Amino acid sequence: MSVGGAHICPGSCKLFRMDRPTGIHHLALRVADPTRALGFYGGVLGLPETRRFDESGRVRSIWVRIGNAVLMLERAIKGGPSEGSGHVLVLAVADLAIWEDRLAAAGVTIADRTPSTLYILDPDGHRVGLSVFDFGA
Repeated sequence: MSVGGAHICPGSCKLFRMDRPTGIHHLALRVADPTRALGFYGGVLGLPETRRFDESGRVRSIWVRIGNAVLMLERAIKGGPSEGSGHVLVLAVADLAIWEDRLAAAGVTIADRTPSTLYILDPDGHRVGLSVFDFGA
């Protein structure tokens, strides 16, 4: 498989064999009104709210739990488009430094980062994150 012009070996790479994502970490959806969206995801689907963030006197983001993952209902998504489908798939990983090296070796540019998450683009331009953020903390 080739990403950004560099070859990435599928499951047989000895160098990176043990450093694979362990599951979906979170999915962020841009919504017009996080409180209204919570009525659907929390009320209709029964997903429990885990965190809420306010900004300038209004709700910016509400997080709900889906099994071991989190669905983030976001008024805006950092680094994402301002309209249309705003989403990011974030995978749980054990160590960001290992992934920084792996991405560099594959010629994949880190598009954005936080202290706990690296963001890259897949070949179709979809945002993908690799995160060590602990939701239990």
